[in-house]
Amino acid sequence: MMIETHAHIYADQFEKDIDEVLERGREEGISKIYMPNIDHTSIDGMLELEEKYPDLCVATMGLHPCSVKGDFQKELYIVEEWLGKREFAAIGEMGTDLYWDKTFINQQVEAFKIQVAWAKQYQKPIIIHCRESLDMTIDLVEGLKEDNLTGVFHCFNGSVAQAERIHKLGFHIGLGGVVTFKNSGMDEVIPQLNMDHVVLETDSPYLAPVPYRGKRNEPSYLKLVAQKIADLRQVGVAEIEAITTKNANSLFKVQS
Repeated sequence: MMIETHAHIYADQFEKDIDEVLERGREEGISKIYMPNIDHTSIDGMLELEEKYPDLCVATMGLHPCSVKGDFQKELYIVEEWLGKREFAAIGEMGTDLYWDKTFINQQVEAFKIQVAWAKQYQKPIIIHCRESLDMTIDLVEGLKEDNLTGVFHCFNGSVAQAERIHKLGFHIGLGGVVTFKNSGMDEVIPQLNMDHVVLETDSPYLAPVPYRGKRNEPSYLKLVAQKIADLRQVGVAEIEAITTKNANSLFKVQS
């Protein structure tokens, strides 16, 4: 059994075959798929999937940093409205991104702080995006940390030292398809990680693992991520599945 902690399966890329995609995921042993929100345009599709597959698909609510523009307060108002309306598993996807566009980085930081305050208020974990901005985002979390603030740094591709900083905060790291990439450097990092704070993800439809790199990613490929981690740590894949499932349930405060 595995838990997919990060998949945008409401994306247009799945419009024609989502039923088959989810069935393949089940066949590979996936018991839950957490769906991080992007912005107001993704909410309807995400909630429709949760309604159709209530035993499998779980929605979260937040504003992705790449959707933070000059009018980001309007987007945050919609997020806040939804958080007051119903329960969500987490707040996110939120964070910072210095890869695509640095224009709105100050607004990204402001949006991050606002969403962290909501996470504390609702006692929900946060799902953090930090592309090309990992140290900066760890610094941010360190400055905002309180005992009831938890979460995951998704798509982790950092160093052992960065992983240790995250672990000290009581946060998790999400490992995905990048661990299978030759030049990612993760083959040296993964054997040294403390597995007590590692969860699995695909970030579907993005970042498909080898041998599907460059193609559409999907939750069933999570098995390839688990297998790669197992190989690098020289343990059985069942061990990786068990510890990451336990960690995911802890992250999302699910009684296992």
